[in-house]
Amino acid sequence: MLDYDREAERYDASRGGEPRAAAAAGAVLGLIPPGARSLLDVACGTGIVTRRLAAARPALRVTGVDLTPAMARRAAARLPGAVVLGDSRRLPFRDGEFDAVTSVWLLHLAERAEDVRRIVGECARVLRPGGVYVTTVDKAAAHNVGSDIDAVLSSRPPRPARDDAAAVEAYAAGHGLSPAGQARFRGHGQGRSPRRTIADLRRGWFVTLPPGDPLSDRFAARLAALPDQDRPRADPVFTLRAFVKAPGK
Repeated sequence: MLDYDREAERYDASRGGEPRAAAAAGAVLGLIPPGARSLLDVACGTGIVTRRLAAARPALRVTGVDLTPAMARRAAARLPGAVVLGDSRRLPFRDGEFDAVTSVWLLHLAERAEDVRRIVGECARVLRPGGVYVTTVDKAAAHNVGSDIDAVLSSRPPRPARDDAAAVEAYAAGHGLSPAGQARFRGHGQGRSPRRTIADLRRGWFVTLPPGDPLSDRFAARLAALPDQDRPRADPVFTLRAFVKAPGK
């Protein structure tokens, strides 16, 4: 697992920067009702997407929350007074406080299925009846673009997809949330090259291939043998799912 305190400084640049953030924010906003007046961005990271959500709708009061201090500090610089430290499994907000809640690129990081269930439950708890929850699903699958890099990585030890769309929908239903739409957006600047994938491997990007493990070294050698070491392959395309909270829940 990556150390996100250490990742904070290079996080935006290594993940597509502003173009990717613009694509994500636009897709999220397409699923948020125009009448929403308050939005909580759970695991807001550096706030690069959160800031765009706020800028696009001046009437929308946007709050960010993140567990990692270094990430939260960067987000707070972008949204002064609107970012707090907090665990997505125990959100520091009142029941029904927000018209909309988002969690972009969060659920796939959960260690256990129970953690995903708790996160979805907390997002539902702080959402008002009739409000909308928007989250990314199937993130790992989005990165498989059918490239030669994917062919090499296909034989690595598997890890359960904690953000599997069907599982997330089931957790949502258990907390009074019903499907309310979906959207897709391109992860601009996130197409992998072999050399970049090796660097990610060395710093712990792939959970089942820890740095220094002999198996990691074997995968790095196979990646180093691929042609066009610095040519990015296709960008991933991410999926968002929206859910509406039932009245009276």
